[in-house]
Amino acid sequence: MDLATTYLGLPLAHPFVVGSSPLSDSVDGVKRLEDAGAAAIVLRSIFEEQITMAESGRIHGMDPYEAAFASTLSEFPADAGYVFSPDAYLEHIRRVKAAVAIPVIASLNGTTSAPWFAFGRQIEQAGADGLEINMYDVVTQPNVSGVAIERRVRDVVAELGSSLAIPIAAKLSPFFTALGNLADELDKAGVDGLVLFNRFYQPDIDIDTLKAVPHVTLSTSAELLLRLRWTAILHGRVRASLAITGGVATPDDGIKAILAGADAVQLVSALLRHGPSNLGAMRDGLVRWMESKAMATISEARGLVSLVRRQDPSAFERGTYIRMLQSWAGPELA
Repeated sequence: MDLATTYLGLPLAHPFVVGSSPLSDSVDGVKRLEDAGAAAIVLRSIFEEQITMAESGRIHGMDPYEAAFASTLSEFPADAGYVFSPDAYLEHIRRVKAAVAIPVIASLNGTTSAPWFAFGRQIEQAGADGLEINMYDVVTQPNVSGVAIERRVRDVVAELGSSLAIPIAAKLSPFFTALGNLADELDKAGVDGLVLFNRFYQPDIDIDTLKAVPHVTLSTSAELLLRLRWTAILHGRVRASLAITGGVATPDDGIKAILAGADAVQLVSALLRHGPSNLGAMRDGLVRWMESKAMATISEARGLVSLVRRQDPSAFERGTYIRMLQSWAGPELA
C-alpha cells in the first residue's frame, strides 16, 4: 500500500500533517507527533505585530507610547502574551529541525507585507522546509473593495515567493468575492500551495458585561463540507498543492478530503481531542478503505470526486443545488 504524496514539492509518507497549533510548541511535543506518525508539522504562527514591534517599536505604524494610539493598541497582547518572541521563534525552528526528520513548515500571520520579507528570509535560514502565510484580516472598512483585498494577497505572495527559495503556501479564508479567480491568480503568482480554509474566530457577546468575549471551539465534521466543495472545484485546475484544514475529525473525513483532491490533510482539533495517536487512526482508516476499494496508491483516490471530472462544473453545482431543494419535504402542517 503506497500512501506517499507530495505537498509544496515536499515528499510525504502519507497525507496527514499536523496543522499550525499549540501542539508544536515544544521540541518534545513535535518529536511525539513524529513518533505517532505525522508526515509533516506546521508550526504555530508568528505574528506581523510581534515582528514590527520588535524591529521598530510600532504596530501598524503606531507607537504604543503615543497617547493617540494607546487605546487602539491596547487591543493587542503585550510582549509577554505571545508564546514565542521573533528571536525565540527562529531558535525554535532550528531546534525542531535538529530533532525530527519530517518536513517542518513555519507560519507567518499578518495583514500586510511590510515585515515579512526580511523575517521570511530568516525563517528560511533557520532551516524551515516551507512557509505557510496566513493573511488573517477581517476588513471592517466599508470603502475597501474585494478587488483591493484580493490584489493585496496576490502581491504579497508574488513578492515573498520571489525572495525565498523555500516553498510557500497561502492559507485562505472562504470569504473572497471570487475565490476561484483568487486561487488562479495566486497560482499564476507562483504560490506552491493553497490551504483551505482558515477559521474565523468570531467573538460572542456577554449580555451582563456588555462586552465582546473570545469564543474558541474545536472544529467538527460539520465544517468540512465547505472545504470539500472548494477543493473539489480547484483540484486539477491549479498547479499548486491543495491542503484541507478544519473539519477533519474522523478517518472518513480524511478520506473525503483526498477524494475531493487534497494533497495533504491538516489535523489540529482531532489531535487536541484524542492525542497524537489519532494520527495512526487516521492513517489506518485510510489504509483499510483503500484495501476495500482495491486501490494500491493514494493517487488512485485523489480527486476521484472532484469537479475536474465533470464536463460542466457550473452545471453540476447548479443542478445539484436544485435537486437538493426539490427533494426536501417538510412535515405536513395540521
